[in-house]
Amino acid sequence: MPTPFFRQPGVLPDFIAQNRSRTYGAGLDPYTYERVTGALTDLMDWPGTFVGEGRRHLADAERFEAGGAMRSAGEAYRRAARWFHCAVLLPHPDREQAAHAARQADAAMDRALALLEPDAVRIEDHSYAGRLRGAAHAGRGVAVVVPGLDSSKEEFHDLADALLARGVAVFAMDGPGQGVRAATTTVDADYHHVVARVVDALHARLGAPVPVAVVGLSLGGYYAAWSAAHEPRIRAAVTVSGPYRLTGWDDTVPFVRETLALRSGSERAGREFLARVDLRDAAPRIQVPLLVVDGAEDVIPGVENGAALAAAAPYGEYLSVPGGDHLLGNVRDRWLPVVGDWIAERLRGAGS
Repeated sequence: MPTPFFRQPGVLPDFIAQNRSRTYGAGLDPYTYERVTGALTDLMDWPGTFVGEGRRHLADAERFEAGGAMRSAGEAYRRAARWFHCAVLLPHPDREQAAHAARQADAAMDRALALLEPDAVRIEDHSYAGRLRGAAHAGRGVAVVVPGLDSSKEEFHDLADALLARGVAVFAMDGPGQGVRAATTTVDADYHHVVARVVDALHARLGAPVPVAVVGLSLGGYYAAWSAAHEPRIRAAVTVSGPYRLTGWDDTVPFVRETLALRSGSERAGREFLARVDLRDAAPRIQVPLLVVDGAEDVIPGVENGAALAAAAPYGEYLSVPGGDHLLGNVRDRWLPVVGDWIAERLRGAGS
């Protein structure tokens, strides 16, 4: 049954427009996005339609692989993973369908990297799952990429590629309530405990401690800043479209409330989690370089953006990108190179 979010007037064209730059940033072909979303008449059909497009790319990948065209197969598996991931960008009440799409995204990306980057390593436990890429450069440092409330490790390919191109290894992860872990865990405001386990696992896999940075996007920005304040092995942190705090349950839009309730397990748990998303006390404890990136046009009711975080953190820097929306998918050239260079430089300094 449709929830209040789905019953809002004009919700279908609004949701398509709001996610246009985000999905482009996630790697979906813009023309295919317009074709696929243009055929929708009900937002409730979004997941199934996007999964169907993912399956088309999956079939292409399997055909390429059977024919020995391994590069083309890997690229098609990666496209499939992106479409499967984007199937779950909304608080759809069919959680089994969402879980299945997340599993398909996870499996397709595993198959893509097996062909395109055979040195990529999967690392996981009960609360998180991720892939270490560029391990040959890990001695220079590893950037842990943390997704947001409705995101996953299959989304931020451009960021990962920018870091890898600068000689930084990347560990893109799903934590509690995210991606492939959303079906079995719920969101956790004390995300630093998860990051600590990730750092333990990275050091064990690599055989020695290496400099670690954390970069978080949307709610992942809160997770990144919180982790930098509480996990002493984090050497630098970046937030992109991350909240400084969430001001209150009734201040937020139905999309945020319903997504929080689903990812938390209940409305009550969602309210409790939302009240925890507040960096006012934690910001002064961030004793490492912190870069806070916001889109100047990113305005979400109930969300206080990052300028105050950068001001309160002892080593905070603030970048407001003109024209940028949430996640800045519409102005990628204005921030991705900056973030890639900034992380690479801070990790080089940490390792010297």
